[in-house]
Parts: sequence; C-alpha cells; structure tokens
Amino acid sequence: MALHGELNCNMAKTLVVESGDHPEKIPFLRGILTRSLQKAGMSFEEAYALADAVREEISSTEEITTDELRVKVEEHIAEFGPAFRQRYRNPPTAAGTILVRDAKGDTTQFSRQRHRRVLEASGLSYEESTVVTTAIFGHLLRKDLIEIAARHLGLLTYRYLRLIVSPEAARRYLVMTNHLRREKPILIMIGGAPGTGKSALATELAQRLEIVRTQSTDLLREVMRMMIPERLLPVLHKSSYDAWQALPQSSKIQHVPDDLLMDGFRAQAELLTVPCEAVIKRSLREQTSLIIEGVHVQHSLLDKIPDMADTITIPITLAVLNRQILRDRFRGRGEQIDARRADRYLEHFDSIWRLQSYLLSEADRLHTPIIINDNKEQIIQEVMVTVVDRLSEQFSATPNQVFG
Repeated sequence: MALHGELNCNMAKTLVVESGDHPEKIPFLRGILTRSLQKAGMSFEEAYALADAVREEISSTEEITTDELRVKVEEHIAEFGPAFRQRYRNPPTAAGTILVRDAKGDTTQFSRQRHRRVLEASGLSYEESTVVTTAIFGHLLRKDLIEIAARHLGLLTYRYLRLIVSPEAARRYLVMTNHLRREKPILIMIGGAPGTGKSALATELAQRLEIVRTQSTDLLREVMRMMIPERLLPVLHKSSYDAWQALPQSSKIQHVPDDLLMDGFRAQAELLTVPCEAVIKRSLREQTSLIIEGVHVQHSLLDKIPDMADTITIPITLAVLNRQILRDRFRGRGEQIDARRADRYLEHFDSIWRLQSYLLSEADRLHTPIIINDNKEQIIQEVMVTVVDRLSEQFSATPNQVFG
C-alpha cells in the first residue's frame, strides 16, 4: 500500500517505513493516500476528506509505523464495506494488465512500448518489433495470465523471434538483453561530415541503449573557444571545413587544394583530441557508457583507450552520398537553426563535400563501418545491427544463462 507521494508543505509528521533491519523514515503525505483511496473507487472529495481526517488523528504522534497507519485507515473506511476494503488492500488492475516479476520479486506492468523498443534496440525494424510484441501480448492474454516471471517472458520472446523473424534476430535479442542486464560500458564514436545526421543518431541511440551520457565535439570546441582567444589559436575559431584559412600558408589562395583543406581540418581536430580524450577517460573511470559524436571524432581516439579498459568500443562513420540530399538537409536546417548559419553551410558546400570524401577514405582505410544515412528508420536499424554485432563478438551465453 503506497502511503507517501507529492510533498505537502504543511505536513510535519514522520512515517516509519520498515525495511528489514534498516527502517528508514519518510514523511507521511496526504496526497498519495488520497490517490490510493481513489484507486479503490472513492471520489476525490471523499478520499481527500478521509486522508485529512487520518492526518488530524495522528497529528500528535511523532512517529507511526506502516502497520499502525494501515489499521487507522481501515478504521475510517469500514463504513464503505468489506468490498471496498479489499479493493484498497489490493488495488484492481486495468483489463489486460499483466505484471512482470523480476528475480528479486518486484513487479512492474508489462509495457508493449518498452518491449517493442528493446526489440528495436536488437536491430529489428519498427514493423517487425510491433508484430512480435503484439503476438506475445496476445499469447499472454489467451493464457489468462495476470503475472509472468521476467525470465519466462524473455525466453518466450526469444522463441517467438526465432519463429516469426529469424534465428539471427533471436540471437541479437539475446545479445542486447545480456548487455542491458549486465550494463557493461560501451563507447560509441560517431563521426562524419557536417549534415550527415550525427546528433540525431546519437540521441536515438542513447534512448534505445539507455545511455545517459552523450557528448558533442562541437560543444567541446565552443568551450575551448571561450577559454582560448582567437589571436592565440585562430584555427580553433574556424569551422571544420574552413579551418585552413587560419593556417600560415593560406594567404592569397584563390582555389583551396585538398591538401590544405585537410591540413586545416586535421589541425583543428588535433586540438579537440585533448577534451575528447578527457571525456572518454572519465567515462572509463566511472564505468559509464558514452556516445561521442562530431566531425572531429577520429579513429585515433581509440589509441587513447587503455588496453585493460573493460569497455566495448564501436566506431561508426555516417555519410550522405547524394549531393542534393545533403544540400536539402542544410536548407532544412534553416528552419531549426539560424538561417545565416544554414546559408554558410551552403556557401561552403563544396568544401564540406570534399571533407566528407577525406573522412570516408580514412574510415575505409581504418576499417571503420561506414553507414549511409538516406533514410531515418533504415539507418537506425542498420546502426543497431552494427552495435549488436559488435557486442556479439564477446557473447557466448545460452538463452537459459541470459534469462536465468
């Protein structure tokens, strides 16, 4: 029975919640008692008045246990009859509600949305995930289940994946479930030219993989610009595609050769290596997963990770291979960012396109996966498959071991 909730500033009494040998004291709050009574079928006015009466009754008491409080509440609801008291003790669940019990005995409501997103995180498309989740939910309803062990739900999902989709999809689900449960840190590095969708991808991956820490190299560059004036490091205060203008040999050049364009980019990226390394090393120390994205994300950052680090690294390079699609994305940015900035991207489009060619050549040379971003849904699925396949390199457990 829940007996505390949103803060009531007028409430000063303390409710002792017994938790084994280590009781903790929390304030008795009227709001959650009101909601508990409403769930049992009482109107808000009735529930609030009853909760207020209980509070008045214990106003002279310094502390009260949950059992003592429950007795007092049930004294007040006696006039509503035994059926109401039973509903208060065991709140009814909505039709079709199925509880999932974990290994500790705690239960949560089965969420089709969360179940589907775990399947999507395993590399399934939205349509495939929806079909599987719907089939499993229908199976549970046909069995008239109101509760299922998390282990059994996992095994059931694995079997349905093998039946409906493929053995490969079922194995990817095992790999992702194993990762989410064991929480072994991963480092995802997303590189690519401006406009290829790095930030959007990082946000989506963070949600699907339950990663709370993401870092943009653009933001790190802005911090460094605040700390170091342009007269000391002019290359830092340029964009990645025109950093060459700050190089000594750039004066009076009409046509920028590729070598000079890349020299400027590399000079700026080298400066960003220091804060990127700091962010990565902090993540390693705290054993926290991290997604770092930006045009400055270089394969050389992998050299900064100690060999003994218990972290799985996944470098990815995004690309847009159609010039018109990339142009259209910059035009679309004008609706979301300063239009002058979008115009600047278009003004330097040729340099951005040449920069992308260099980044893709480097990715190919270093065997970094290159993923073409011309469809949002497809790229998410392809990236998730890439991530899961990388995780599977260190995976050898059986279904019973994963869900045991």
